[in-house]
Amino acid sequence: MFRLQGSKVLAVDMTGDAVKAKNGSMVAYDGQMTFKKLTGGGEGIRGMVTRRLTGEQMTVMEVKGHGTCWFADRASEINLVSLQGDKLYVESSNLLATDAGLRTGTTFTGLRGASQGNGLFTTTVEGHGQAAIMSDGPAVVLRVSAQYPLTVDPGAYVAHQGNLRQSFQSGVTFRTFLGEGGGEAFQIRFEGDGLVYVQPSERNTIAGDL
Repeated sequence: MFRLQGSKVLAVDMTGDAVKAKNGSMVAYDGQMTFKKLTGGGEGIRGMVTRRLTGEQMTVMEVKGHGTCWFADRASEINLVSLQGDKLYVESSNLLATDAGLRTGTTFTGLRGASQGNGLFTTTVEGHGQAAIMSDGPAVVLRVSAQYPLTVDPGAYVAHQGNLRQSFQSGVTFRTFLGEGGGEAFQIRFEGDGLVYVQPSERNTIAGDL
């Protein structure tokens, strides 16, 4: 029921089912719809508590009814991800919408969240269905394999899925200490087998100033 109209607008066709989307992202709808505001990073009390602990309130709305809704957010590029019982890890600011067949939650990610100033938790989406994720500029999907691990700038990271191990590398060098470092102070390393979504425009990160 998810389809793209252009690269920056998500159309969702509904026949009595529901979709969860970033609050304020709906730009138009036809038919009969009901709207409910949800607060929290995941299902139930635990998701809400973990978001409060990190100071990162994620506001989501549930749209239910018959007709078509169109969603967009600040002209961001939109990518559709189909999940078949697997799990998607995505920065909360990059998640636009999920269909009713998917569960959302939070997972502890440690230093990467702290280096970005976005809190210590990343949003998880799992189950069977479709999710729409956003990127600043067209996202690139990079394959990680056993032979080819991948190192990603934290400001360019959007999401990942598959059987991947995530670790953090310090990019601090003597050049960085001398004020000549041009890169981020931390990088994210992925090993295993899966996909990583990166955007061509970096978000501001605390790590880059260290």
